[in-house]
Amino acid sequence: MRRLRPYFKYLRTVRGPIAAAIVCGIIYGASSGAGMPLLVSYVFPKIFAPADAPLPLGTVALIAAGIPLIFLLRAASGYLNSYFTQFAGVRILEAIRLDYFRKLQVLPLSFVQGRATGDLISRGLADTAQLQFALTLIANDGIKQPATLIGALVAVGVLAVKAKGVWLALVCLAAVPLTVFPVRFVGRKVIKRAAQMQSQLGSVTGQFSENLAAAREVRAFGLEERETGRFAAACRQLIISQMKIAKYAQALTPAIEVISAVGIAGTLVYAYHSGLKLEVFLALIIALYNSYEPIKKLGALNNEMKRGTASLDRLEIVLHEPVIIADPAAPATIGRLRGDLAFEGLTFAYQAGEPVLRDVTAKIPAGTVCALVGPSGAGKSTFANLVPRFYEAGAGRVTVDGHDVRALRLADLRRNIAVVSQDPVLFNDTIFNNLLLGRAEATRAEVEQAARDAFAHDFIVGLPRGYETMVGERGALLSGGQKQRVALARAFLRNAPILILDEATSALDSDSEAAIQAALKKLVVGKTVLIIAHRFSTIRDASLILVFDQGRIAASGTHAQLYAANPLYKSLYDRQQMGA
Repeated sequence: MRRLRPYFKYLRTVRGPIAAAIVCGIIYGASSGAGMPLLVSYVFPKIFAPADAPLPLGTVALIAAGIPLIFLLRAASGYLNSYFTQFAGVRILEAIRLDYFRKLQVLPLSFVQGRATGDLISRGLADTAQLQFALTLIANDGIKQPATLIGALVAVGVLAVKAKGVWLALVCLAAVPLTVFPVRFVGRKVIKRAAQMQSQLGSVTGQFSENLAAAREVRAFGLEERETGRFAAACRQLIISQMKIAKYAQALTPAIEVISAVGIAGTLVYAYHSGLKLEVFLALIIALYNSYEPIKKLGALNNEMKRGTASLDRLEIVLHEPVIIADPAAPATIGRLRGDLAFEGLTFAYQAGEPVLRDVTAKIPAGTVCALVGPSGAGKSTFANLVPRFYEAGAGRVTVDGHDVRALRLADLRRNIAVVSQDPVLFNDTIFNNLLLGRAEATRAEVEQAARDAFAHDFIVGLPRGYETMVGERGALLSGGQKQRVALARAFLRNAPILILDEATSALDSDSEAAIQAALKKLVVGKTVLIIAHRFSTIRDASLILVFDQGRIAASGTHAQLYAANPLYKSLYDRQQMGA
């Protein structure tokens, strides 16, 4: 319970429904635990009085009418308890998932990219649902079942003491403490296997997500049977984990029932020895039965708490991850930046002890078209991604117009930067709305002009619904070249002073590429451009080229200067030209 206590904050927004559920739970527990035993002990004997003094039929009917009223009260309170608990539960689930999703939005890319997408999805869906179930079950059965147990135990105590004294009460209740042992044993087993099951569920979700993302490759390479076999194996491991939990959790009820049977048997022997009246004995048995039932449910509640704790452990990996890229306490005030970039003694590593950039220093004046070239893994993309603070430098600093990027609000900094990646992502929305992401307040005319600049307007208006065409998940309904042109138009619409182009024309045919290169000449005037170049044909108009090698800037200059003076650049260029 203490483990989940910090998360009871999610109950605050649903205080009203939770309070109503608690009141209804107490009424339900009292009527369930004590109602029937008291009927058997006090009401039924008066009805079935000796034959020489029978009760009038009207009186019996009046007494009998109270029975459905008691059960109606029990049913109504149980229903309202469940309804209010469910209402609170879905609101809690919404809040937990929102906090989880919100945290993912502010964590650095290195954290998100370093984990399987399917596992992160599983944590946000399955683990939040399990935590929500545990919290609402605590709010529900954590009140209702103890109230039922207390009501039943009070009934046992009152009936036993009144009939034969304290000894009978002790005999009746002797077996109740023994039920704690199976609850504790099962709880320890469940928590170990719950974490394993949740992790396995994340693996299944990950394989599902990976398969759908690679649907074309699966069919192209004939991997249908292989993928089905891998998924079946993952599902089998999940089933094994689930059955291990079921093996222990389902053993709890029979164990408590056996213990309760021993207690009832002991009560029977003592009651016979003491000459207890039948109606008192029946009332005691019913009260005892009503006390063991909530114990079973509290045992199940304990198991769910253990599973909720296992889910919480997985969620806290995200929820407690420190946000290392955040707005400063007193950010510098900026408007539109000029685009002067400086990198001073920059060092960065994704993993400790394995630096990707090593003591990098460079200056890129505003208006410079700067190409970043070098072998794969040399640090080009990392270098560019430090400008919008997608990652945080380990040592040194990046400045824009003399401002350390860590001294600026993230929104202000990134508003001045447009990024077009090699594999652009479009959201499952209309083309028009995808373009508006570049600048939400843009007019229709501005959007269409940006599309023309990117040579996207003609193909867009040729679609059945034009700019209102849905692009599908990740833009799946568009071709690679069309997606790239939409992404370019989005960047053109942003009109930011700093552009980061990660081989932004790689998905285009030669004609479109030539046209966009011409458009880029106009677009980059007065802007600072970082081109992460994989093909040397894209850097012919660069005014500055930085050559990266093993995390360092090996050389800088124009194409002519580098080709004449830098062997690495010359070899990279010649090798690609020969391949072409």
